[in-house]
Amino acid sequence: MAVVRAVARKEFLHLVRDIRSLVLAFLFPLLLIMLFGYALSLDVNDVPLVVVDHDHTPASRDLVRSLDASLYFRVIDRLERTSDAARYLDRAAAVMAVIVPPGFASRIASGRSSPLQVIIDGSDPNVASIARGYLSSFVEGRNSRLLLDYLSRNNMEPVVAPVEPRVRVWFNEDLESTRFIVPGIIAIIIMIAGAMLTSLVIAREFENGTMETVKSLPISAGEFLAGKAVFYFMIALVDVLVAILLGQVLFGAVMKGGFLFMIAASSLYIMVALSLGLFISAAVKSQLLANQAAILLTYLPSFLLSDFVFPISNLPAPLRALTYIVPARYFMSVLAGIYLRGTGPVELWRDIAVLCAMFVVLTLLCVKILKKEGM
Repeated sequence: MAVVRAVARKEFLHLVRDIRSLVLAFLFPLLLIMLFGYALSLDVNDVPLVVVDHDHTPASRDLVRSLDASLYFRVIDRLERTSDAARYLDRAAAVMAVIVPPGFASRIASGRSSPLQVIIDGSDPNVASIARGYLSSFVEGRNSRLLLDYLSRNNMEPVVAPVEPRVRVWFNEDLESTRFIVPGIIAIIIMIAGAMLTSLVIAREFENGTMETVKSLPISAGEFLAGKAVFYFMIALVDVLVAILLGQVLFGAVMKGGFLFMIAASSLYIMVALSLGLFISAAVKSQLLANQAAILLTYLPSFLLSDFVFPISNLPAPLRALTYIVPARYFMSVLAGIYLRGTGPVELWRDIAVLCAMFVVLTLLCVKILKKEGM
């Protein structure tokens, strides 16, 4: 332990003298929490739309008022010509245009179906798909009410639907994306504070020429790695605690699972991130290349291939296979279990076991590289 403390003290002095590393370690994670929590949202609300009402009847005006009163739509203008609606879509000022044809009310009153033209801007497929689903649900609900009114006027009994869905959402009852996004930020923060920072520590020794001095000391590869990693482990753990606190205070992301299990799982993932960063640093031996490799191998896969923003099931087969070697994939599963499902080690043991195996393999690879260098 005396040897480990000596190496850790040396690394601590390097860290406190490097303002850029301190900013990256503490300030950048805080910015990530704020930006991702407030700016990144998978919810689609207040879809801007324009309406062209060619019917000008109480029924058509009631349809427009119902659309505007919905939580999902916002009527930004009522137009007279369809060509004006096209200009709104061309300028991306509106996502959707609803055109009510002449004779809309009279067709409904006579018991016939009436067409309703809807034009959606498909520039953003995700928003367009969700907006189309919202409108389909809106029209379906309105059709049900109109059908009940028709049957009531004609003294007829309502037809009982053969299937009555009773939907109940578990784990994220309000379907708020921030409750999923905020925990996922923790995985990104750990990779930044862990892998990206430690990717420079051994490469710096090689570039400064001090690695030869280290080799001459009575120190093993394991002691050297432990001393290099200890303060970065503490920094990453502090970032995790801050992220947990801010996520609960600012965004209402409350853990349903145990806090101690969360800390234990985060500590394991931190060790995986640190061992990955040290492996990159020992293998590359250049700070510039190590930093670039860390971004390519840690931050980007954690963001893109971890089921954080883009579902793994939607990825092409080669990328889906690649996700199995991305540590963040397994930690994201653990975070979802702790924050949303309230599960514990019994249900998440497979992900924990994979992270343990990754830590062991990466540590052994680091030791092997250092021993090959003569340590």
